Formats: sequence, C-alpha cells, structure tokens
Amino acid sequence: MPLRHCANCVALFLLVSMSACGRPAADVRFDPQQRAGLHAIEMNKPAQGFFKGAVLGNGGMGVIVCTRPDSIMIHLGHNEVWDIRIAENNREKLVTFDELWSRLKRGTPEDKAWFDDYCKMARENYAQPYPRPWPCGSVLLGFDRRKAELLGHCVRIDAGRCEVRFLIDGRPATLVLFNEMNADRLWMRMVDDLGKPIQAPFDRLRLIPEKGMATETASGTDTLSFRQVLPVLGDDRDKDEALRVAVRVKGRIGAPLVQDGPFMACVQLEHGMARILSKPDVKVPEPGEHAFAAASAEATRVWKDYWSLSGVQLDDEFLERAWYRNMYFLNCAVRPGVVCPGLFANWSYKNIGTAWHGDYHTNYNLQQPFWVTFSSNRVDKHLPYVDLVHFLLPVSRDWAKNHYKLPGAFFPHSAYPVEMTMMPYPVPTWGAEVCETPWVVQSLWWHYLYTMDKEFLRDRAFGPIREAVQFLNAYMRRPDAHGPQRKDDRYHIYPTVVPELHGLKVDPAFCADCIVDLTLTKFVFKAYLQACRILGRDREEASLMRDVREILDHFPEYTTAESHRGNVFVSVSGESPEQVYNTPNPLMPVFPGEDIGLHSPKEILEVALNTWHNQRNEGGNELVFLNLQGARLGVLDLEKFKRQINYCLLPNGTCADMVLQAGGRYSDETDYAFMAPMGIWFENFSLPVVVNECLLQSYTGQLRFFPNWPRDKDAAFQDLRAVGAFLVSAEMKKGRVSWIRVRAEVGGPLRIINPWPGKVDVVRGDSTQTMSGELLELDTHAGETFIFRAQS
Repeated sequence: MPLRHCANCVALFLLVSMSACGRPAADVRFDPQQRAGLHAIEMNKPAQGFFKGAVLGNGGMGVIVCTRPDSIMIHLGHNEVWDIRIAENNREKLVTFDELWSRLKRGTPEDKAWFDDYCKMARENYAQPYPRPWPCGSVLLGFDRRKAELLGHCVRIDAGRCEVRFLIDGRPATLVLFNEMNADRLWMRMVDDLGKPIQAPFDRLRLIPEKGMATETASGTDTLSFRQVLPVLGDDRDKDEALRVAVRVKGRIGAPLVQDGPFMACVQLEHGMARILSKPDVKVPEPGEHAFAAASAEATRVWKDYWSLSGVQLDDEFLERAWYRNMYFLNCAVRPGVVCPGLFANWSYKNIGTAWHGDYHTNYNLQQPFWVTFSSNRVDKHLPYVDLVHFLLPVSRDWAKNHYKLPGAFFPHSAYPVEMTMMPYPVPTWGAEVCETPWVVQSLWWHYLYTMDKEFLRDRAFGPIREAVQFLNAYMRRPDAHGPQRKDDRYHIYPTVVPELHGLKVDPAFCADCIVDLTLTKFVFKAYLQACRILGRDREEASLMRDVREILDHFPEYTTAESHRGNVFVSVSGESPEQVYNTPNPLMPVFPGEDIGLHSPKEILEVALNTWHNQRNEGGNELVFLNLQGARLGVLDLEKFKRQINYCLLPNGTCADMVLQAGGRYSDETDYAFMAPMGIWFENFSLPVVVNECLLQSYTGQLRFFPNWPRDKDAAFQDLRAVGAFLVSAEMKKGRVSWIRVRAEVGGPLRIINPWPGKVDVVRGDSTQTMSGELLELDTHAGETFIFRAQS
C-alpha cells in the first residue's frame, strides 16, 4: 500500500495513570500532537500525479508536492485567487416568482415550452467556464538521475512538513518543505540523514505560470517571478486583480542552477489589485539560515497550538488516523481572515478544482466542512463561513425583494467569492430549494450555542438569522401555502424543491413540505425566538415573534410512508420509500435538523431507525452526512463506516466523493469514481465530526457519553467542545466510563446523562459531592473544572 505510517514514527503508549487507591485519575492529559505524529502520510515511490502528491497549506495558500524520478513539481493555489470574470446576462429576462408560478400552474403546452426555455436562459450565465479558482502556477526542481534517486515522501501532519527522501551518490538526504502559516510562503531546505544542511542535486529550476491569462515574467541573479492579470469582464480596469509568484534560491539561477552552499529556497505568492501589483518583480526573503529558522519556529508554534485544542485516543487505529489526518487537512484549507474555501479549497492545477466552478453550493456542500469546527474545538475555523454569509446578504436580499416580492433574504443555490450584482443561479429548479435559506444561517446559531458568545450572536449571527426568518415567515403565509384552499390550518412550505430531486412542480405531492425544508425552518424559527430572548429584543421583535410562534403551533408534520421495514420518513408525500436519494434527505430531522435523536419518544425514534435501515443513497454526497445521522441515532456500524472511508480514500490521504449505487441519477454505465479527479473535496475534511458524535453528543443541551462507541474498544477524548461552551474530556476503558472532566468556559447549567448506575463523586475545586440519578445537573461558573467518577 502506498499510504501508511512513516517507518520512523515511534509508537506512543499513552496510558491513563491510576491513583494510589487504584481509581482512574481524571487529571491526566495526553498530547494530541504526539498522537497526530503517529499518523504521518507516506509514499515510498515517486508521487507523480496531483492526487498522489503531498498536501500542504496554511488556510490561504495551498501546495501540492508531486515527485518524479527526475524532478519535484510543486503546484500552488489559493482560496483568494480566482478568475473573477462573471457573466451577468439576461437580467431583464428574469421574471418574478408569481409570474413564473402562475404559468406553471396554468400548465398549457405553451406554458410548459416557455418554462423549459426560461430554465435554459436562466442557466446561461452558470454555463460559462468562469468564475473559477485560478491555479497559481508551479515550481519545478530537476536533477540528474545519475547522481540522485528520489525514493518517496512523508507528510508529518503533526508539524505541517513534507519530507522528500533521496539517495544522493548513495547517501540518504531529505528535502524539507513547509508553509509559513501566517504568510503565503513555502520554504525548502536539503539536509542529510543527521539533519545537517547540504547541497541538493538540483540542476534546473523553472517557474511555470498557468496558461490562459496575460503573463509577465522577470528573472534576477537568484530569483524567478511572474505576474498574471485576472481581469473582470468589461472595461473597468480598476477592478482587475493580479497574481504574483516568485521563487528565490540561495545561489545563482542559470543552466545549470548554481548553489551557494547548502540548498535553500523560498516561494512567495501575492495577490491583490492589479494596479498595486503592477510589476512582475518582487522582493522575496533571502533564503538564509536565520530567515529559515524564524519561519520554521513560527510554523512549529502554530501547529503546536492547533493540536493542543483537542484530540482523541482510540483503540481503533483506522478511525484515529482518519480523525487526525482530516483535522490536519482542515488546518491547511481554512483560516480566519481568508476567503471561505469553495468545493475544492485552495488546491488547483489546470482544470483540477474547477468542476461546478469550484463554487459554493448551499444545499450541504458549503456547510458540511464547518460541522467539524464546533465539537472539535476549532470554532475560529468557522469564521470565514460567517464572513461569507454576510457577503451573500446583499444579493440574497435583492432576490427576496425583486423576485419573490417578500421581505428578508433568500440565499442562492450557488455563489462565488467575486462581486455579484444579481442572483448567480436564478434557475427555478434547484434554485428554488427553500431549505437553502435556513441552512445557510443555521451554523451561526451553532456558533453561539457552542461558545455562548453574546457579542457574536448580536453582531454576526442575529441579523442573517432574522432575515432568513422574515422571508420564511412571509413565504409560508402566501395564499398558496396557507388558507382555505389548503383545507387545513397548517402553514405549508409550498412550492419548494427537494434537494436535486423532482424539480419545481405544481403537484404538492412532490413540491410541498419537503422534510428538509420543514426541519431546517423549524430549527431556525426556534433559534430566532431564543436569540430574541437572550438579546432582550422581545419588544422590538414582538410582531415577527408572534408570527413565528403561530406558524410553529400550526406546523406540518414530517411525511412518512410504509416500507418493508415499517413506517419510514420520506422527503415529500409523493415519494416511494424505495426512492434513491442524492443526499440523505429522509433523516434530515436527525441531522442537521436536530429534531429527532436518542432523546426522542420511542415511537418517533423507531420511525427514524426504520428509515436508517431502509433509505437508499446513490453516493457522492453522503460520506460524512449519512454516517453522522447514524451516529446521532446510535446505530452507526463503525466497521462499515471504515470500509466506506477506505473506498473513498485517495493516495494523498484525502477522501473523494464516490458513487455507491445506480437507480437514481446514476446508471450501471456510470464511472463510480468520476468525481475523484475533480479536485480535493473540502467537504470531507469534516469526517472527524462523525467520530466526535460517536464519543460525545451535546446538541440537546445534555452531555451523552460514548453513545455509538463499541464497548470492546477503549477510547478517550480531550477537550471536545459541547453546547453551553463546555470543554469535555472522558475515557472509556474495558466497556466502562472511567472518568469525565468538564471545564466551563462561560458558566451556566451543566447537564450530564449519567453513564454510571450508582452514586457519582463530583470534584469541584477542593470539594467533593455525591450525586446520583439519570441526569446529573449543576450550575457552573466561568473557569470552573469538574471531575466525575463512579464511587467504588
């Protein structure tokens, strides 16, 4: 197998110590960075393809290190470097929703033909090849194979370093590469087997721009550089952007490359307005020992701090490896203050990373990567998403106002991190998925719940949540959705579109009260009401709060159908229980809706469990999503989950989206791996959240320990974040919870579902109290730590 532990990784035996009386000591901590060190990514041969190369990054700049028998090719990308051209044609041809809907309802042959033509027209802008992530070029380092042999590479995920191994004249040597974590630079140095800097075998150096944009190049004694202009459409040159990349070596660039002592190099990437980055030449730090050491020390500090935030220690090597590797990739892909990553984050080369424009899809793809940020205690990684929500607000407000003639905001199905003056995807099929509006703002409420940060709630979360609620409230009060013609007193979501199934239809059996819409709308309505109370806005929000409560009191039920496995949820009433789904729609009330779970009444939980065993998913959108639903229900088969991860695993350690079955959108002739070469799928970096939910669940406000972890495997976790701003650690050993440690960041009620049958000792500072019962409840203060243990 090309992908395994590094040969020189030393096994760590981190056992939780025992106190003098033989009881487990809950103050023992393991080092997550050391655990990460066990799971380096190694390839013991040249990695000549993009998806075999080493993955590096700093949350802005992305780097792929490909190795060949005669060279190293380094591909550069960046979350903020895009082909910013955008087509915004046909603005005057777009009609209001009322006009579109009236023609659909009339349904004459002429209306049907008009609707087909309208959809084609509305999709013309999206059919253009831009906007898209723009690759930032490549650096090539070549060598004479008679002098050197490239053996392979190893990615040290604990330190964010790539080591490319050589034999130079028969002696081992290593090229060490790492990103600066707060500046867009890549550093390189060649060392011998003792770590001493030495000359490299490189005799040629090339800097290769991506083709397709106007490019200027420059060269100096020790530096190569290029500048590319990334223009807007039209004549406004003041809005043009530019990319500038340079590589500087310790030596002289020529044919051949002449090294001045031990090999060292620095690659620098810059982007910004073209009028500012006006020339191709650029100043790059001199690659000397002092600069290299300073950059290395800072990168080491950043990675140490990152790993200190939380960790897991599992008696399951595969799942522990998946946890640490994907947390590593997450840190490479996203960083506060940098533009939110798209589908394929900050790695691109030629057309890799450009499928579906590499954009933001708001019916799960955009949201999923950030699910892991909360329980894994990396909440700052969610901030680029928050910034994006605010960036999308103007175009979303405009669409609600001018298309729907309703207040609030309707968020787009697809969007880009470039200037948009109209809805980027106005197609009335997937573009009419009502669920996307509550889904976009949902995690803003999670951010508050997991941090209890009232300032964030007031300044960043409440506004977008309120605007989503304004739209949903008005939409559900339209005559088509509520009133005498509905023959009940419910407020319906009609029409709508099931996520990428059925399209926009008049028949309410396929386009009303989609289970995804219902559960997410209910979630956001309740979040809005709670936020109003927390922020003291009851008086100024009284009217909208009253409307929301009225709708919740007359809310549609989730639709069910009878299957061979019993009563199951379906996404709309017209669906068969044998429907093959694109996304795991029927269990959306379990997640992300968080309305159904282990806390639910027996009869509701039974329907959810039947649905889990019955639903059919075509693949490509479910690796994290579906398995997270199973973990929330406590029925996820971890061995099957591991096999699915392995099915999706690429040589670089990331997981692709892979097809699972025909019968839906895919046929027996479909290439089941057709999505794998599209790019590095950012969404799957959220895989650790599935493991987290197997170890700890807190979404109900009660902490439930090891709800989906096998009793025959030991496990421990450290500082997972829980609702209420609690940092939680615990250990299970020999099928029994050994201890629990909880630190309150903010303070407030702490509720623990008691994992022990008898009395429990609770250590609070210098005092110990005894508690018992199914639910352990305490009032906490900021900074307090509690330790829970079963009495002997």
